[in-house]
Amino acid sequence: MQTSDLIQELALSLRTAEARRAPMQPLRSRLPNDGGASAYAIQRRNVEHAIRAGRRVVGRKIGLTSPAVQRQFGVEQPDFGTLFSDMVFGDGESVPFARLIQPKVEAEVALVLGRDIPMLDATLVDVIGATEYVLPAIEIVDSRIAGWDIGFTDTVADNASSGAIVLGAVPTALAGLDLKLVEMNLLQGGQPVSSGNGAACLGHPLNAAVWLARKLAAMGEPLRAGDLVLTGALGPMVEAHRGDEFVAHVTGIGSVRTRFAAV
Repeated sequence: MQTSDLIQELALSLRTAEARRAPMQPLRSRLPNDGGASAYAIQRRNVEHAIRAGRRVVGRKIGLTSPAVQRQFGVEQPDFGTLFSDMVFGDGESVPFARLIQPKVEAEVALVLGRDIPMLDATLVDVIGATEYVLPAIEIVDSRIAGWDIGFTDTVADNASSGAIVLGAVPTALAGLDLKLVEMNLLQGGQPVSSGNGAACLGHPLNAAVWLARKLAAMGEPLRAGDLVLTGALGPMVEAHRGDEFVAHVTGIGSVRTRFAAV
């Protein structure tokens, strides 16, 4: 089978799995060993399909920001996925459980950009200058791959295992805020279930944003003013169930709460 035909077939399989809420088998054994290029091509095919269907792109998420997780997948860099407006929920809003397949929850720092970052050699200074404000975020990761049996190419093709995002509603200026030192605590039903800090995210959440800016610029799809950027998990992810309530506290940034509705 030609690579283009395989990309089309697997992209359709992922869309079908999502539409039916029925996960598929891993696809990594069917992809060539090309450093993830084919997996990103599958992701891009489905992003283009979503845009044609009327969905609006609002930003990107960065995954695999933990060195331990990178070692697990045998890679030396993060990955990224695309965020759509219908994935974004506000602080305190319920997320319909029925729209998800096998969700897990993690807490992150979100950046909102005030300027484009088109430079191929974007630096920390460029990212700091482009960041208008930060928000606490709960990312709901989900997988169209059965049993979360994923490798690097599985999660890349599957839009970096994106599901939904819940954002805090109080913006905080980046000036004077050291994201490396922020402490995160995630509560499930009032009980602590995950904790971490900014250093867990590639040493600093802004390091992850620099990587993303360079990666997207090289692909001809640079970060733009108004984009939402999820910088990566600050601690271990936690399995979610119907009716669960989660609250994430991030020092210096605030808190964000959500509940998984029964429907």
